Amino acid sequence: MIKTQRRFPRVAAPLVAGVALALALSACGASGDPLSNEETSGSGGSGSNGPLVVGSAAFPESEIIAEIYAGALDAAGIEAKTQPAIGSREIYVGAVQDGSVDLVPEYSGNLLLFFDSDATAASADEIMDALPGALPEGLAVLEPAEAQNKDAMVITQATSEKYDLTSLADIGDVCDELVLGAPPEFADRAYGLKGLKEKYGCEFKSFEPLNDGGGAVTVQALIENDIQVADIFTTTPAIEDNGLVVLEDPKNNFIAQQVLPLISTDRVGQEARDVLNSVSAELTTEDLISLNRQVSGDQKLGAEKAAKGWLEENGFLK
Repeated sequence: MIKTQRRFPRVAAPLVAGVALALALSACGASGDPLSNEETSGSGGSGSNGPLVVGSAAFPESEIIAEIYAGALDAAGIEAKTQPAIGSREIYVGAVQDGSVDLVPEYSGNLLLFFDSDATAASADEIMDALPGALPEGLAVLEPAEAQNKDAMVITQATSEKYDLTSLADIGDVCDELVLGAPPEFADRAYGLKGLKEKYGCEFKSFEPLNDGGGAVTVQALIENDIQVADIFTTTPAIEDNGLVVLEDPKNNFIAQQVLPLISTDRVGQEARDVLNSVSAELTTEDLISLNRQVSGDQKLGAEKAAKGWLEENGFLK
């Protein structure tokens, strides 16, 4: 049996449960009543005397980006603090809605599907056109970064050579010989087992649910051939470090996932928005891979320290 550790599920379950859980966060992490603040769509950073609270999901990349956002805001004279590892999208979106946190790093495609499960947008531009209209009142997204982290079907070189696989377009005829490892929710998502069957005629021999969000447990299972295909995010350094093969996705089963801030419109003013947009203008996919390696690789840097290095390199810290 493959041992797992709990990590961040990237896609949605019922929002009501998430909001209920997020309310508990406000009791232990938020200062005052954020919902009572005046609207601050003008030049200010925050609608109250307290700092902006930057939340994150419970996986390293999200925590790093949250530290980058908070560090850039602080450097611009806008007081900010982080509340890392809140949990799944259901929980941290609920936390922004109830005022427990003021903004979080997000991924454009999955955020769109969270609020509109029937959305058909796939490209980066299509998603950004559709996303603002899908968000409920009180939430907004800012400019997306070039940086992108999306799900991908990953195999070893040995599996690639055995089945002559480089693309999902070629996988349908051999899927019944392959075991897929992915987060449990992959079984129910539109782009998961259902999407692979509909777009590529792929029905796997079996599905192995793994709770580490495409992390070390998943990679190890793939390398040891306990599974033959893994759902691993594209900014995971282990792909390059282990010479793994990312299968091409010509039918866009896995839609664009640009990094961008999700904000409370009541709490995040124009000055803060400008700072966050300036971060997005600099953040690249290569940056994410490097930052993830610094935190999860041999260096074992903390998210805050890795973020500080990026901020220094990109001119945000003077």
